[in-house]
Formats: sequence, structure tokens, C-alpha cells
Amino acid sequence: MELSAFPRFLFTVFDRFTVLALFFTVFALALDFMKRRKKCQNYPPGPWGLPFVGNILQVDLSNPHLSFTKLWKKYGNVVSLQFGWRNTVILNGFETLKEALVKKSEDFADRPDFQIYQHLLKLVGEGIVFAKYGHWWREQRRFSLTTLRNFGLGKKSLDLRIIKEAGFLNKELESAKGLPFDPHFKINNATSNIICSIVFGERFEYRDEKFLEFLHIVGESFVLEGGFWGQLVNSFPCIRHLPGPHNKIFKNQHLIIRFIQEIIVEHKKSWNPDEPRDFIDAFLAEQGKVKDNPRTSFLESNLLGVVIDLFSAGSETTSTTLRWSLLFMMLHPDLQSKVHEEIDRVVGKERKPALEDREEMPYTNAVIHETQRLGNIAPISLPHQTFRDTEVMGYTIPKGTMVIPNLTSTMFDEKVWSTPHQFNPGHFLSAEGRFEKPEAFIPFSAGHRVCLGEQLAKTELFLFFTSMLQHFTFHLPENELKPKYTEAKYGITLRPLPYRLCAKLR
Repeated sequence: MELSAFPRFLFTVFDRFTVLALFFTVFALALDFMKRRKKCQNYPPGPWGLPFVGNILQVDLSNPHLSFTKLWKKYGNVVSLQFGWRNTVILNGFETLKEALVKKSEDFADRPDFQIYQHLLKLVGEGIVFAKYGHWWREQRRFSLTTLRNFGLGKKSLDLRIIKEAGFLNKELESAKGLPFDPHFKINNATSNIICSIVFGERFEYRDEKFLEFLHIVGESFVLEGGFWGQLVNSFPCIRHLPGPHNKIFKNQHLIIRFIQEIIVEHKKSWNPDEPRDFIDAFLAEQGKVKDNPRTSFLESNLLGVVIDLFSAGSETTSTTLRWSLLFMMLHPDLQSKVHEEIDRVVGKERKPALEDREEMPYTNAVIHETQRLGNIAPISLPHQTFRDTEVMGYTIPKGTMVIPNLTSTMFDEKVWSTPHQFNPGHFLSAEGRFEKPEAFIPFSAGHRVCLGEQLAKTELFLFFTSMLQHFTFHLPENELKPKYTEAKYGITLRPLPYRLCAKLR
């Protein structure tokens, strides 16, 4: 090649490269525009998103409920966002949530696909919590509620089981001999034992290392799946195949499956279809009855999914709420004294608390409810998906849109709560001191997808909390900094940061 021709050759090569680069850039931007364009008129307002990533950089994935609340103040009760190419609508304020989740419950009853659960669902079936709205979900939810009632839910027998477990928990607290300790796994073990007794037919000792490791894995999964890495993988599925901290999510899923599988295998060795001992036995019996039905959801794999869902719904949120309750009592000794006074007057110091006492204990009941409100246990619930084209507050939301109910917006609404950012049991008391619950209090969400374990959680919260406060005074260890309840660890639930307390026998 002559030297005079070499510059022309380079120009031709770079010119072609520039044209190709420009073509692919325009193509990618056009594809992004088609993916992210609004597909209906009157779509909710929201901030302008960046190409490919949408609004992901405008939301703090470590505390999304706080970001959503800021957007609520700026754009109104219905806000549109995009995470990658996924159209998302945030619902804020009680009236908005009521219209969507209660009045138009079926319209918002579906679930979106979560990338972090796709592999899990292939192994364990859809379960209940993440099942798509339809026959499968209705069949399993109906069966689960009926079976839970058959094994004590809403009955005196289960109340007595909780009271007995509360006795074991109190012995564990007493074993600390007044020295500082972290109550996390003692409380987690106690609440987990209740759902375990219903689902597995057994409870686990507080020093059972295998079960404690299982509880640790479940708790860690709640943080990882709902936190930064879980949300990042859900927004950008390609990350799933890259190395990084997010892979801990999938490792934990396999460990949880293995633990449940071992219990099911042991059940099969001794179960009698005519005399079910627990939920697993009842499921196996039902599976045998409908084995010839091609549409049945009673599959071997789905038993794993349903059991995992029931365990998660029946243990983690209750445990987290009780940890918040002890933290608030430790930080507010004057309010703790009022609870002690009411327990002494209604229950006494010898008799064990009973669920019937709740009607005579408005202040204690108010403290528990205020714990749920300020603790904000499920700040954005679990995402929904529109089952059909619908409207809310005058805005059109197309079928298949992910919808996030921002429960934080109702729990801290200044129009509802007089001191929304303070621990104030008066929020649930009338001027005459009677317990009253504002309509905007919806910690378990509402509608078709309301928390499956709501009734169980309410019973456990009252009996465990009352039993602990009947026996102990909780206070801050000497020479330790006072924990800040304004700081918490976000995941599927909002957890208090680790803290220590002292439990002094009364």
C-alpha cells in the first residue's frame, strides 16, 4: 500500500466504525424508547428517567420507602417510575390504597415476576405469596386458611400453645440473669416455634444449633432479597449471572429448601392420611385425593413453596415487631411503667395472660399497635401487579404494571397521626382512654393479598408481649449508648439495628 493511500484507508475504516457505532446507538436508544414509552393516556406523573436504567438512580435502594415518600410529596398520591424497563406505579396515602387494594382489589391482585425468585419457583412451585392471581393461588390460599384453622388458628388451643411458648421464652430471658444480651434469636425462636408446631408438628429448643442456623439464613434472606442487591437483580436480570454479593441470595434459597425437604421426608415415613398431625400431613392427604386432577396445585414441589411462605409469613414479621416493642419500652420507661400497671391490675402477677384480657387492656393494646405503626415493619408491603387495565385516583394503569403500595405513607401521614414520628400510644386511644384503631392503620396491607398470617400475628403479639412485660422490666445496659429507633435495616421487613438490653425480674 502506498503511503499516500494509508491515510485514506484509516479514514475509511474509522468512518465505517463511526457509522456502525452511530447505527447501534440510535437502535439501542430507539429500543429503549419503545420499551419505556407510556402505553396509555392519563398515565400517572413521575420524574423523567434515564435511558436503560430509568429512575433507578433517583431511588435509594437501601431505603426505598423514604425515597417514595419524597416523591409522594412532589408528584402526588400516584407516582410513576421505571426500574430498567419495568413500568412501576407507587400508591401513596390511605385513600389511594383503599381505592386500589380494597375497592378494586381484584384489579391489583396479581404479582409481578421477580428475577430473584425465578430459579426458586422452578424448584418449589409458586406457593402462595408469589403465585400469580388465578386458580392456583385461590386453591392454595383457601386450603391454607382452612387447614390453619383446623390446627388451632382462632381457637383456644392455639392461644394455650402460644402462652406455653411464652413461658419457655421467659425462662430464656431469665437465664441472662439481668446481664446485657441481644434478644433477637430468643424472640425469633419463640415466634417461629408457633408456626412450626402448626406446619411441622414440632417445636425447636432455643439452643438447637441447626434450627438457629436456619433462622439466621431466613433472616439474612429477608435483608438481601428486599434490600439493595435483590432490587438491583430484579431491575436488571442480567446481573443474576454475574459474580457478586447477590449470589448469596440464591445460595440461601437452596439451604432453606434443603432444611424443609428433610422435614418433609421424615414426615412421609410416619404419616397417616386419615389422621393428619400438621399442615404437611394435611397437604399430603389432599394431594392423594386430587392426584388425577390435571389442574391441581397440590404438587410435590408446591408443598415446599407453601411451607416456606407460611413459615416466613408466620415468624419473621412477628419476631421483628416484638423486637421493636422491647426497644421502645427500653427507650420509654415511663410508658413501660403504664403497661406494667395495667397488666398488674387486669392479669395480676400470678395468672398467665389470656387473649380475652385484650379487651380490658386498652393501653397495652395501644402500645402494641403503636409499635407496629412506628416500627413500620413492612414499609412497602410486597409489590402487586395489575390484573387488568384499571384506574386509581383518576389515573389509568395498564395491565401488567408493577404496583408498590407505600404503606409508609399511611403510617406517617400527618393528617392522620398527631405526632407521626414519635412513639405515642395515644394515637390509638380515645379521650376516655378506650382503644380505637384509625382506618388508616393497615400494617398487614389490605384486599386480596392481605397478609395470610394476620390473625396469628395479632394473637402472638398480644400474648408474647404481655407475658414478657408481666415478668420483666427492660432497661438499657449501663455505659452503653442509647439505640436510635430512627435507624433501621431495610429488607422485606424493616428491622431495628442490633441492640442489647437487660431484663430484670419484677
